[in-house]
Amino acid sequence: MSNELGQAVRRWRDRVAPEAVGARVGTRRRAKGLRREELADLAGISMDYLTRLEQGRATAPSAQVTEALARALRLSDRERELLFRLANLALPGAGAVPARIPPSVQRLLDRLDGNPVAVYDAMWNLVRANPPYDALLGTTTSWRGIERNAIWRHVVDAGSRVVQTAEEHADLVAGLVGDLRMTAARYPADPRVRRLVDELATRSPRFADLWEAAGVPGRADPSRHKVVDHPTVGRIAVDCDTLVVAGDDLRIMVYSAEPGSEDADRLALAVVLGTQTLVG
Repeated sequence: MSNELGQAVRRWRDRVAPEAVGARVGTRRRAKGLRREELADLAGISMDYLTRLEQGRATAPSAQVTEALARALRLSDRERELLFRLANLALPGAGAVPARIPPSVQRLLDRLDGNPVAVYDAMWNLVRANPPYDALLGTTTSWRGIERNAIWRHVVDAGSRVVQTAEEHADLVAGLVGDLRMTAARYPADPRVRRLVDELATRSPRFADLWEAAGVPGRADPSRHKVVDHPTVGRIAVDCDTLVVAGDDLRIMVYSAEPGSEDADRLALAVVLGTQTLVG
């Protein structure tokens, strides 16, 4: 059986310079590009699945996995199209919620890479989180499926390092639900939005009540200033700015602290400790 898909993924993996994605480069490194586990982490899939894919034992990746691989491998538009064709998938159409990070946005993210940064799509699915983000707020690399959805994490799995009052948390959840309602209105032809709403309503009576109330708050996250309770460094006051990439309907969340402040020192320490643990 032909394994063009797996061979293409392996070729592209070998081509990506480790330092371009923040991977550690040591003197004992034998891989000329990304290691398999590095690509798996970047794409949010298991190394076992990536191994089977490259070896031709997994031949039908989902559109979500294929998009994640295209993003992690930093494929051009033509290469991304080829990857989808090799996976026997149609490219996401104009009516689908986009999850692609275009090269121009990737260059912006590269410039911000010293800060904790996370990118979400219009359904609030996590598209990418960099190592400083994981160091500050907890690792995201093991999240799979609906675990990568911010609304699910706030209404079903309430674990977070961000310190919030009950009122602040309620405002945040209401804002996220309202934003999802706007997304559903913009992408009525994307069945993934309806599936997400149904699953959230099934798992969370609170979400179901908010959705039925049909409220649309003005902002998805009313709190720009946050306090993060880091398990090693302690509490860190940070600013969280959300940049919206209008043409691609992405949300880029960037965390920073006032330069020269104690919080900036604690944030820098948290990032150093966390990234050493992540890549070590």
